[in-house]
Amino acid sequence: MSKPHRLFARPAAALRTALVAAATLVLPALPALAQTNIESAGLTVTLTPAISNDYLFRGISQTRNNWAFQGAADIQHESGFYIGAFISNAKFLANPYNDTRQELDAMAGYRFELAGVALDVGYIGYFYPGQGKAPGGQLNEYHEASVKASYTIDTVKLLAAINYSPNFFGRSGAGYYIEGGADVTLPYALTASARVGHQWIERNTFFGTPDYLWYSVGVSREIYAGVTAAVGWYGTTIDKKDCAPVVDRADGGQRACDGRVLFTLSRIF
Repeated sequence: MSKPHRLFARPAAALRTALVAAATLVLPALPALAQTNIESAGLTVTLTPAISNDYLFRGISQTRNNWAFQGAADIQHESGFYIGAFISNAKFLANPYNDTRQELDAMAGYRFELAGVALDVGYIGYFYPGQGKAPGGQLNEYHEASVKASYTIDTVKLLAAINYSPNFFGRSGAGYYIEGGADVTLPYALTASARVGHQWIERNTFFGTPDYLWYSVGVSREIYAGVTAAVGWYGTTIDKKDCAPVVDRADGGQRACDGRVLFTLSRIF
């Protein structure tokens, strides 16, 4: 790929602090907000708690193959503008300066429809509150601009996305990501899903893996009182030896990039 252009300036420390604080306040404040007459303000509030046997982000485990407890919140105005937040436990390879224990994402954007295609143009900030760092080092946090699109044809929903980060996870340089997929409605209230995505990273050594492709196939169904169960197979093209090797700690790489079955229970409120 050609050398990336720096389209976005690095957020100032004050902006970073404000975004983290705002996202932190969203989740606990929403239950009370949902009880008010928000419809008169043209707002729709959605809460989604979930539990999974792992937290996979673009095919790579963010919890070192352990259970994940998560929550997401979304507030959308009838105009299409929205803000949201996502929180999860997280755990990367332990060393003196990578003590991440949680992830907190802040989101904002605009959703609209054009010629029957649903579009979502937005921003995502990925933060890791409480993470330490080496003297003179960098935090893992990063930011992305994203464009998502979906189009429904009868029982098939087609999806696509493209994301760009001026400085990807761990200050690994420009990151480009594309994804495509489909959801298919099946008999017995089942939904089959398939996804494939590719991540490009400018400085692979900083990130810990080569550029890679990930994929998944799965099925989901509401099982009781609005609770949805989903199960799927997730894999990447990363060899274990290339999965974030660390001298004297994980010389042969890690299992975080291995293929696995992911099981999730979630409920939308």
